[in-house]
Amino acid sequence: MKHQQISIFDQALYLLSHREHSKKELVNKLSAKGNAQEEINSIILRLEDMNYLNDARFAEIFVRSRISKPLGKNRILQELIQKGIGSEEAKQTIADANADWFELAKQLKERRFGEETCTDYKEKSKQSRYLQYRGFDFDQIKYALSPEDND
Repeated sequence: MKHQQISIFDQALYLLSHREHSKKELVNKLSAKGNAQEEINSIILRLEDMNYLNDARFAEIFVRSRISKPLGKNRILQELIQKGIGSEEAKQTIADANADWFELAKQLKERRFGEETCTDYKEKSKQSRYLQYRGFDFDQIKYALSPEDND
């Protein structure tokens, strides 16, 4: 007995039922399954019309999930662009999140390296590189690594 092939629409719904996807992500996943590009494009339009696929909503949820990790805005911006969200839309979504990037950097530093202020140059460099990799900028890193009384 032959297995019935799952429709491209059902494949898309299955993917979207697990988490939000950006348009680019969904196109890539459906293409990887060997679906025809014209079919994918029509399904994408149908899903957008039904509001099952919404890049703005995806970006908002994605930003919130990354802030909770916490990651800095540089890293979040880079990841959003990789997922097909336009640069301006990504920047706006990050700005709309109203995150305190300085406090997030400090929380991450404390969670990873403890609360005491580091005086060893090599260790401070290590902590700084870690925070930079996670997407925090120079001022946020400086704040996170500074002693409490520098507020």
